[in-house]
Amino acid sequence: MPATQDLTNKTVDLLQHMIRNECVNEGTEESGQEVRNADLLQAYIEGAGLDVERYDAAPGRTSIVARIEGSDPNAPSLCLNGHTDVVPVNIDGWDRDPFGGELIDGEVWGRGAIDMLGLTSAMAVVFRHLADTNFRPKGDLIFFGVADEESGSKYGAQWMADNHPDAIRSDYVLTENGGLHGGSEGRPTVTMNVGEKGVAWRRLRVRGTPGHGSRPYGADNALIKAAAIVQRVAEYQTPPRFHEMWRSQVEDLGQNHGLSNDLIDMLLDPKSVDEAIASMPLGVGSHLHSCCHMTLSPNVLVSPTKTNTIPDVVDIDIDIRTMPGETPQDVQKYITDAIGPELAAEVEFTPLMNDMSSMSPIATPLWDSLQKAVSNAFPTTEMSPGIIVGFTDARVHRNLGAVAYGAGLLSPDLSPAEYGSRFHGHNERIDVESIGLTTGLYLDTVSDLLG
Repeated sequence: MPATQDLTNKTVDLLQHMIRNECVNEGTEESGQEVRNADLLQAYIEGAGLDVERYDAAPGRTSIVARIEGSDPNAPSLCLNGHTDVVPVNIDGWDRDPFGGELIDGEVWGRGAIDMLGLTSAMAVVFRHLADTNFRPKGDLIFFGVADEESGSKYGAQWMADNHPDAIRSDYVLTENGGLHGGSEGRPTVTMNVGEKGVAWRRLRVRGTPGHGSRPYGADNALIKAAAIVQRVAEYQTPPRFHEMWRSQVEDLGQNHGLSNDLIDMLLDPKSVDEAIASMPLGVGSHLHSCCHMTLSPNVLVSPTKTNTIPDVVDIDIDIRTMPGETPQDVQKYITDAIGPELAAEVEFTPLMNDMSSMSPIATPLWDSLQKAVSNAFPTTEMSPGIIVGFTDARVHRNLGAVAYGAGLLSPDLSPAEYGSRFHGHNERIDVESIGLTTGLYLDTVSDLLG
Protein backbone atom coordinates (compact mmCIF):
# COMPACT_ATOMS: atom_id res chain seq x y z
CA MET A 1 0.00 0.00 0.00
CA PRO A 2 1.09 3.63 -0.23
CA ALA A 3 3.10 4.71 2.78
CA THR A 4 1.29 6.02 5.81
CA GLN A 5 0.62 9.74 5.82
CA ASP A 6 3.33 10.18 8.46
CA LEU A 7 6.00 8.50 6.31
CA THR A 8 4.82 10.37 3.23
CA ASN A 9 5.06 13.67 5.08
CA LYS A 10 8.58 12.81 6.23
CA THR A 11 9.62 12.04 2.66
CA VAL A 12 8.13 15.31 1.43
CA ASP A 13 9.95 17.27 4.14
CA LEU A 14 13.30 15.59 3.48
CA LEU A 15 12.89 16.12 -0.27
CA GLN A 16 12.22 19.83 0.22
CA HIS A 17 15.41 20.20 2.27
CA MET A 18 17.47 18.29 -0.29
CA ILE A 19 16.22 20.51 -3.12
CA ARG A 20 17.07 23.65 -1.13
CA ASN A 21 20.65 22.44 -0.64
CA GLU A 22 21.22 23.16 -4.35
CA CYS A 23 23.82 20.47 -5.07
CA VAL A 24 24.20 21.41 -8.73
CA ASN A 25 26.64 19.25 -10.67
CA GLU A 26 28.11 21.08 -13.68
CA GLY A 27 30.61 18.35 -14.49
CA THR A 28 33.61 19.99 -12.81
CA GLU A 29 35.44 18.63 -9.78
CA GLU A 30 34.51 21.61 -7.64
CA SER A 31 30.78 21.64 -8.52
CA GLY A 32 28.09 19.49 -6.95
CA GLN A 33 29.15 20.05 -3.35
CA GLU A 34 27.01 17.08 -2.36
CA VAL A 35 28.48 17.43 1.12
CA ARG A 36 25.41 19.56 1.93
CA ASN A 37 22.99 16.70 1.21
CA ALA A 38 25.41 14.20 2.75
CA ASP A 39 25.32 16.19 6.01
CA LEU A 40 21.52 16.33 5.88
CA LEU A 41 21.12 12.60 5.25
CA GLN A 42 23.73 11.66 7.83
CA ALA A 43 22.00 13.69 10.53
CA TYR A 44 18.66 12.17 9.58
CA ILE A 45 19.87 8.56 9.63
CA GLU A 46 21.98 8.95 12.75
CA GLY A 47 18.79 9.97 14.51
CA ALA A 48 17.97 6.26 14.61
CA GLY A 49 21.26 5.47 16.35
CA LEU A 50 22.97 4.07 13.25
CA ASP A 51 26.58 4.67 12.27
CA VAL A 52 27.18 6.50 9.00
CA GLU A 53 30.44 6.31 7.06
CA ARG A 54 31.55 9.28 4.96
CA TYR A 55 33.64 9.11 1.80
CA ASP A 56 35.16 12.13 0.06
CA ALA A 57 36.22 11.55 -3.54
CA ALA A 58 37.23 15.24 -3.74
CA PRO A 59 36.62 18.31 -1.56
CA GLY A 60 32.86 18.61 -1.08
CA ARG A 61 32.11 15.50 -3.16
CA THR A 62 30.85 13.44 -0.24
CA SER A 63 28.96 10.15 -0.31
CA ILE A 64 27.59 8.34 2.74
CA VAL A 65 26.95 4.68 3.55
CA ALA A 66 24.85 3.30 6.39
CA ARG A 67 24.03 -0.31 7.15
CA ILE A 68 21.52 -2.35 9.13
CA GLU A 69 23.31 -5.61 9.77
CA GLY A 70 21.58 -8.80 8.74
CA SER A 71 21.01 -11.75 11.04
CA ASP A 72 22.23 -14.30 8.50
CA PRO A 73 25.64 -13.70 6.87
CA ASN A 74 24.62 -16.02 4.01
CA ALA A 75 21.37 -14.20 3.22
CA PRO A 76 21.27 -11.86 0.20
CA SER A 77 21.91 -8.16 0.83
CA LEU A 78 20.15 -5.13 -0.63
CA CYS A 79 21.53 -1.66 -1.34
CA LEU A 80 19.31 1.41 -1.73
CA ASN A 81 21.28 3.73 -4.02
CA GLY A 82 20.09 7.34 -4.15
CA HIS A 83 22.16 10.07 -5.73
CA THR A 84 22.27 13.51 -4.13
CA ASP A 85 23.35 15.77 -7.02
CA VAL A 86 21.19 17.55 -9.59
CA VAL A 87 21.74 19.06 -13.03
CA PRO A 88 21.91 22.83 -13.65
CA VAL A 89 18.84 24.93 -14.40
CA ASN A 90 17.89 27.86 -16.60
CA ILE A 91 15.97 29.88 -14.04
CA ASP A 92 14.26 31.99 -16.73
CA GLY A 93 12.35 28.91 -17.91
CA TRP A 94 10.83 28.12 -14.51
CA ASP A 95 7.48 29.26 -13.11
CA ARG A 96 8.73 28.74 -9.54
CA ASP A 97 12.03 28.93 -7.70
CA PRO A 98 13.88 25.78 -8.86
CA PHE A 99 15.56 25.52 -5.46
CA GLY A 100 12.63 26.59 -3.32
CA GLY A 101 11.27 23.10 -2.69
CA GLU A 102 7.76 24.55 -2.53
CA LEU A 103 4.70 22.36 -2.01
CA ILE A 104 2.09 23.73 -4.42
CA ASP A 105 -1.27 22.08 -5.18
CA GLY A 106 -0.05 18.67 -4.05
CA GLU A 107 3.30 18.79 -5.90
CA VAL A 108 6.83 19.41 -4.67
CA TRP A 109 8.63 21.76 -7.08
CA GLY A 110 12.36 21.94 -7.61
CA ARG A 111 15.38 20.64 -9.43
CA GLY A 112 15.86 17.00 -8.50
CA ALA A 113 12.25 16.34 -7.47
CA ILE A 114 12.11 13.56 -10.08
CA ASP A 115 15.81 13.01 -10.80
CA MET A 116 16.25 11.66 -8.19
CA LEU A 117 15.99 13.43 -4.84
CA GLY A 118 12.41 12.27 -4.39
CA LEU A 119 13.51 8.65 -4.62
CA THR A 120 16.58 9.25 -2.44
CA SER A 121 14.38 10.86 0.21
CA ALA A 122 11.96 7.92 0.15
CA MET A 123 14.87 5.48 0.54
CA ALA A 124 16.25 7.40 3.52
CA VAL A 125 12.85 7.64 5.22
CA VAL A 126 12.22 3.90 4.81
CA PHE A 127 15.73 3.08 6.03
CA ARG A 128 15.29 5.28 9.12
CA HIS A 129 11.78 3.92 9.76
CA LEU A 130 13.02 0.33 9.68
CA ALA A 131 15.81 1.20 12.11
CA ASP A 132 13.38 3.00 14.42
CA THR A 133 11.08 -0.03 14.48
CA ASN A 134 13.97 -2.42 15.25
CA PHE A 135 13.68 -4.23 11.93
CA ARG A 136 16.27 -6.98 11.75
CA PRO A 137 16.80 -8.04 8.17
CA LYS A 138 18.02 -11.49 7.20
CA GLY A 139 20.67 -9.96 4.94
CA ASP A 140 22.34 -6.56 5.19
CA LEU A 141 20.33 -3.48 4.23
CA ILE A 142 22.56 -0.68 2.93
CA PHE A 143 21.74 2.96 2.30
CA PHE A 144 24.08 4.62 -0.19
CA GLY A 145 23.65 8.38 -0.59
CA VAL A 146 25.98 9.01 -3.48
CA ALA A 147 27.51 12.00 -5.24
CA ASP A 148 28.17 12.71 -8.92
CA GLU A 149 25.72 10.45 -10.70
CA GLU A 150 24.75 13.25 -13.06
CA SER A 151 28.22 13.61 -14.53
CA GLY A 152 29.26 9.97 -14.86
CA SER A 153 30.01 8.81 -11.27
CA LYS A 154 33.72 9.75 -11.32
CA TYR A 155 33.40 11.27 -7.83
CA GLY A 156 30.60 8.98 -6.72
CA ALA A 157 29.66 5.35 -7.36
CA GLN A 158 32.56 4.60 -9.68
CA TRP A 159 35.03 6.13 -7.24
CA MET A 160 33.52 4.02 -4.46
CA ALA A 161 33.72 0.88 -6.62
CA ASP A 162 37.38 1.60 -7.37
CA ASN A 163 38.41 2.55 -3.84
CA HIS A 164 35.91 1.09 -1.33
CA PRO A 165 33.96 -1.64 -3.16
CA ASP A 166 33.13 -3.65 -0.05
CA ALA A 167 31.29 -0.68 1.44
CA ILE A 168 28.65 -0.80 -1.31
CA ARG A 169 28.88 -4.40 -2.49
CA SER A 170 25.52 -6.19 -2.35
CA ASP A 171 23.53 -8.90 -4.06
CA TYR A 172 20.67 -6.58 -5.03
CA VAL A 173 20.32 -2.86 -5.70
CA LEU A 174 17.39 -0.49 -6.08
CA THR A 175 18.07 2.87 -7.71
CA GLU A 176 16.45 5.20 -10.27
CA ASN A 177 14.03 5.13 -12.09
CA GLY A 178 10.82 3.24 -12.71
CA GLY A 179 7.14 3.14 -11.86
CA LEU A 180 5.35 4.53 -14.92
CA HIS A 181 1.96 2.99 -15.68
CA GLY A 182 1.07 1.56 -19.06
CA GLY A 183 -0.52 -1.40 -20.73
CA SER A 184 -4.26 -1.56 -21.34
CA GLU A 185 -7.35 -1.40 -19.18
CA GLY A 186 -7.57 -5.18 -19.27
CA ARG A 187 -3.85 -5.67 -18.66
CA PRO A 188 -2.38 -2.73 -16.73
CA THR A 189 1.40 -2.66 -16.34
CA VAL A 190 4.02 -0.66 -14.50
CA THR A 191 7.57 -0.51 -15.85
CA MET A 192 10.65 -1.20 -13.76
CA ASN A 193 14.00 -0.64 -15.41
CA VAL A 194 16.29 -3.66 -15.62
CA GLY A 195 18.88 -2.35 -18.06
CA GLU A 196 20.32 0.69 -19.72
CA LYS A 197 22.20 1.68 -22.82
CA GLY A 198 25.94 2.09 -22.65
CA VAL A 199 27.66 5.46 -22.54
CA ALA A 200 30.65 6.17 -24.74
CA TRP A 201 31.32 9.90 -24.60
CA ARG A 202 34.08 10.99 -26.97
CA ARG A 203 36.11 14.16 -27.37
CA LEU A 204 37.21 14.96 -30.91
CA ARG A 205 40.08 17.43 -31.12
CA VAL A 206 40.41 19.22 -34.43
CA ARG A 207 43.57 21.17 -35.26
CA GLY A 208 44.28 23.99 -37.69
CA THR A 209 46.73 26.86 -38.11
CA PRO A 210 46.36 30.05 -36.06
CA GLY A 211 46.14 33.40 -37.81
CA HIS A 212 44.60 36.84 -37.68
CA GLY A 213 40.85 36.97 -38.09
CA SER A 214 41.13 39.83 -40.59
CA ARG A 215 42.79 37.48 -43.12
CA PRO A 216 40.50 34.43 -43.43
CA TYR A 217 41.14 33.69 -47.11
CA GLY A 218 42.64 30.22 -47.48
CA ALA A 219 43.01 29.84 -43.70
CA ASP A 220 43.37 26.46 -42.04
CA ASN A 221 40.53 27.20 -39.59
CA ALA A 222 39.93 24.46 -37.00
CA LEU A 223 36.42 25.76 -36.31
CA ILE A 224 35.35 25.34 -39.94
CA LYS A 225 36.57 21.73 -39.87
CA ALA A 226 34.76 21.22 -36.58
CA ALA A 227 31.54 22.63 -38.04
CA ALA A 228 31.71 20.12 -40.88
CA ILE A 229 32.25 17.28 -38.39
CA VAL A 230 29.32 18.38 -36.23
CA GLN A 231 27.02 18.54 -39.26
CA ARG A 232 28.05 15.12 -40.51
CA VAL A 233 27.65 13.51 -37.07
CA ALA A 234 24.24 15.12 -36.62
CA GLU A 235 23.02 13.75 -39.96
CA TYR A 236 24.48 10.26 -39.56
CA GLN A 237 22.16 7.34 -38.89
CA THR A 238 23.41 4.17 -37.25
CA PRO A 239 21.65 0.90 -38.19
CA PRO A 240 18.88 -0.39 -35.88
CA ARG A 241 19.74 -3.00 -33.29
CA PHE A 242 17.04 -4.76 -31.24
CA HIS A 243 17.57 -5.79 -27.63
CA GLU A 244 15.90 -8.83 -26.09
CA MET A 245 13.00 -6.83 -24.64
CA TRP A 246 12.27 -4.80 -27.77
CA ARG A 247 9.17 -6.81 -28.69
CA SER A 248 7.54 -6.42 -25.28
CA GLN A 249 8.45 -2.71 -25.25
CA VAL A 250 6.83 -2.16 -28.64
CA GLU A 251 3.74 -4.17 -27.75
CA ASP A 252 3.30 -2.22 -24.50
CA LEU A 253 3.68 1.02 -26.43
CA GLY A 254 1.11 -0.18 -28.92
CA GLN A 255 -1.40 -0.70 -26.13
CA ASN A 256 -0.63 2.69 -24.58
CA HIS A 257 -0.95 4.65 -27.83
CA GLY A 258 -3.39 2.52 -29.81
CA LEU A 259 -0.91 1.68 -32.56
CA SER A 260 -2.16 -0.41 -35.44
CA ASN A 261 -0.98 -3.98 -35.88
CA ASP A 262 0.66 -3.00 -39.17
CA LEU A 263 2.70 -0.27 -37.46
CA ILE A 264 3.71 -2.66 -34.66
CA ASP A 265 4.86 -5.19 -37.27
CA MET A 266 6.95 -2.49 -38.95
CA LEU A 267 8.55 -1.55 -35.63
CA LEU A 268 9.52 -5.18 -35.07
CA ASP A 269 11.24 -5.48 -38.46
CA PRO A 270 14.80 -4.05 -38.77
CA LYS A 271 14.12 -3.28 -42.43
CA SER A 272 11.11 -1.07 -41.73
CA VAL A 273 11.61 0.21 -38.17
CA ASP A 274 13.15 3.54 -39.25
CA GLU A 275 10.27 4.20 -41.65
CA ALA A 276 7.78 3.40 -38.88
CA ILE A 277 9.52 5.71 -36.39
CA ALA A 278 9.57 8.54 -38.95
CA SER A 279 5.79 8.28 -39.29
CA MET A 280 5.14 8.72 -35.56
CA PRO A 281 4.78 11.90 -33.45
CA LEU A 282 8.21 13.28 -32.54
CA GLY A 283 8.01 12.61 -28.80
CA VAL A 284 7.23 8.91 -29.17
CA GLY A 285 9.40 8.46 -32.25
CA SER A 286 12.45 10.08 -30.66
CA HIS A 287 12.22 7.78 -27.66
CA LEU A 288 11.78 4.66 -29.78
CA HIS A 289 14.66 5.66 -32.03
CA SER A 290 16.96 5.92 -29.01
CA CYS A 291 15.77 2.53 -27.78
CA CYS A 292 16.97 0.72 -30.93
CA HIS A 293 19.93 2.73 -32.22
CA MET A 294 23.35 3.83 -31.08
CA THR A 295 22.94 7.60 -30.88
CA LEU A 296 25.59 10.26 -31.49
CA SER A 297 24.80 13.77 -30.27
CA PRO A 298 27.46 16.51 -30.68
CA ASN A 299 26.67 18.73 -27.70
CA VAL A 300 29.74 20.79 -26.76
CA LEU A 301 32.16 22.87 -28.83
CA VAL A 302 35.13 24.51 -27.06
CA SER A 303 38.00 26.60 -28.42
CA PRO A 304 40.48 28.62 -26.33
CA THR A 305 40.58 31.58 -28.69
CA LYS A 306 39.08 35.03 -29.26
CA THR A 307 37.04 36.69 -31.97
CA ASN A 308 39.97 38.13 -33.95
CA THR A 309 42.02 34.92 -33.95
CA ILE A 310 41.64 32.03 -36.36
CA PRO A 311 41.51 28.99 -34.02
CA ASP A 312 44.14 26.29 -34.24
CA VAL A 313 42.35 23.84 -31.95
CA VAL A 314 38.67 23.03 -31.30
CA ASP A 315 37.26 20.28 -29.08
CA ILE A 316 33.94 18.62 -29.88
CA ASP A 317 32.30 16.54 -27.15
CA ILE A 318 29.87 13.91 -28.45
CA ASP A 319 27.34 12.12 -26.25
CA ILE A 320 27.22 8.56 -27.59
CA ARG A 321 24.84 5.93 -26.20
CA THR A 322 25.38 2.32 -27.24
CA MET A 323 23.05 -0.64 -27.57
CA PRO A 324 23.58 -4.00 -25.82
CA GLY A 325 26.48 -5.82 -27.45
CA GLU A 326 28.06 -2.76 -29.06
CA THR A 327 31.74 -2.21 -28.30
CA PRO A 328 34.23 0.69 -28.37
CA GLN A 329 35.31 -0.64 -31.76
CA ASP A 330 31.75 -0.18 -33.02
CA VAL A 331 31.76 3.38 -31.68
CA GLN A 332 34.97 4.21 -33.51
CA LYS A 333 33.67 2.67 -36.73
CA TYR A 334 30.47 4.69 -36.69
CA ILE A 335 32.23 7.98 -35.90
CA THR A 336 34.71 7.37 -38.72
CA ASP A 337 31.89 6.48 -41.11
CA ALA A 338 30.00 9.60 -40.06
CA ILE A 339 32.77 12.14 -40.60
CA GLY A 340 34.55 10.35 -43.41
CA PRO A 341 38.08 8.91 -43.44
CA GLU A 342 39.68 12.12 -44.74
CA LEU A 343 38.46 14.28 -41.86
CA ALA A 344 38.87 11.41 -39.38
CA ALA A 345 42.58 11.34 -40.18
CA GLU A 346 42.85 14.91 -38.85
CA VAL A 347 41.02 14.21 -35.57
CA GLU A 348 42.40 13.14 -32.20
CA PHE A 349 39.90 10.85 -30.43
CA THR A 350 39.76 10.74 -26.61
CA PRO A 351 37.33 8.54 -24.63
CA LEU A 352 35.63 10.46 -21.80
CA MET A 353 33.39 7.58 -20.69
CA ASN A 354 33.37 4.00 -21.90
CA ASP A 355 30.72 1.97 -20.07
CA MET A 356 28.99 -0.76 -22.04
CA SER A 357 25.28 -1.41 -21.89
CA SER A 358 24.20 -3.51 -18.90
CA MET A 359 21.15 -5.53 -17.95
CA SER A 360 19.92 -7.58 -15.00
CA PRO A 361 17.72 -10.72 -15.12
CA ILE A 362 14.16 -10.61 -13.81
CA ALA A 363 13.94 -14.20 -12.52
CA THR A 364 15.07 -13.07 -9.05
CA PRO A 365 13.65 -12.81 -5.53
CA LEU A 366 13.97 -8.99 -5.75
CA TRP A 367 11.75 -8.89 -8.83
CA ASP A 368 9.20 -11.06 -7.02
CA SER A 369 9.27 -8.78 -3.96
CA LEU A 370 8.79 -5.70 -6.13
CA GLN A 371 5.81 -7.35 -7.84
CA LYS A 372 4.22 -8.09 -4.45
CA ALA A 373 4.76 -4.48 -3.42
CA VAL A 374 3.20 -3.16 -6.64
CA SER A 375 0.25 -5.51 -6.16
CA ASN A 376 -0.31 -4.13 -2.67
CA ALA A 377 -1.13 -0.76 -4.24
CA PHE A 378 -2.48 -1.91 -7.63
CA PRO A 379 -3.77 -5.49 -7.32
CA THR A 380 -4.26 -6.17 -11.05
CA THR A 381 -1.07 -4.50 -12.30
CA GLU A 382 1.86 -6.55 -13.58
CA MET A 383 5.43 -5.34 -13.75
CA SER A 384 7.03 -4.91 -17.16
CA PRO A 385 10.83 -4.86 -17.60
CA GLY A 386 12.26 -1.85 -19.39
CA ILE A 387 15.57 -0.54 -20.68
CA ILE A 388 16.35 3.17 -20.33
CA VAL A 389 18.29 5.20 -22.86
CA GLY A 390 20.24 7.15 -20.22
CA PHE A 391 22.72 5.87 -17.66
CA THR A 392 22.46 5.46 -13.90
CA ASP A 393 24.65 4.14 -11.10
CA ALA A 394 23.07 0.73 -11.69
CA ARG A 395 25.80 -0.03 -14.22
CA VAL A 396 28.47 0.38 -11.51
CA HIS A 397 26.69 -2.04 -9.19
CA ARG A 398 26.18 -4.55 -12.01
CA ASN A 399 29.91 -4.47 -12.65
CA LEU A 400 30.36 -5.41 -8.98
CA GLY A 401 28.11 -8.43 -9.49
CA ALA A 402 24.76 -7.08 -8.29
CA VAL A 403 21.29 -7.42 -9.76
CA ALA A 404 20.17 -3.80 -10.08
CA TYR A 405 16.77 -2.36 -10.94
CA GLY A 406 15.49 1.17 -11.37
CA ALA A 407 12.35 1.18 -9.25
CA GLY A 408 9.73 3.62 -8.07
CA LEU A 409 5.93 3.77 -8.15
CA LEU A 410 4.11 6.73 -9.63
CA SER A 411 0.56 7.96 -9.76
CA PRO A 412 -1.45 6.52 -12.68
CA ASP A 413 -2.39 10.13 -13.48
CA LEU A 414 1.23 11.03 -14.32
CA SER A 415 1.66 10.36 -18.03
CA PRO A 416 4.95 9.11 -19.50
CA ALA A 417 5.15 12.19 -21.73
CA GLU A 418 4.71 14.64 -18.85
CA TYR A 419 7.08 12.68 -16.62
CA GLY A 420 9.74 12.54 -19.32
CA SER A 421 9.53 16.28 -20.01
CA ARG A 422 10.50 17.05 -16.42
CA PHE A 423 13.82 15.16 -16.56
CA HIS A 424 16.50 17.87 -16.83
CA GLY A 425 13.71 20.20 -17.99
CA HIS A 426 11.88 23.27 -16.75
CA ASN A 427 9.36 23.11 -13.88
CA GLU A 428 10.53 19.76 -12.50
CA ARG A 429 8.15 18.56 -9.81
CA ILE A 430 6.63 15.41 -8.30
CA ASP A 431 3.18 14.87 -6.84
CA VAL A 432 2.68 13.80 -3.24
CA GLU A 433 0.68 10.74 -4.32
CA SER A 434 3.71 9.42 -6.21
CA ILE A 435 5.95 10.20 -3.23
CA GLY A 436 3.70 8.12 -0.98
CA LEU A 437 3.46 5.28 -3.48
CA THR A 438 7.24 5.11 -3.91
CA THR A 439 7.87 5.23 -0.16
CA GLY A 440 5.39 2.40 0.30
CA LEU A 441 6.99 0.42 -2.54
CA TYR A 442 10.41 0.54 -0.90
CA LEU A 443 9.05 -0.33 2.53
CA ASP A 444 7.06 -3.30 1.26
CA THR A 445 9.89 -4.56 -0.98
CA VAL A 446 12.55 -4.43 1.74
CA SER A 447 10.25 -6.04 4.28
CA ASP A 448 9.38 -8.90 1.93
CA LEU A 449 12.87 -9.52 0.57
CA LEU A 450 14.82 -9.24 3.82
CA GLY A 451 12.17 -9.82 6.45
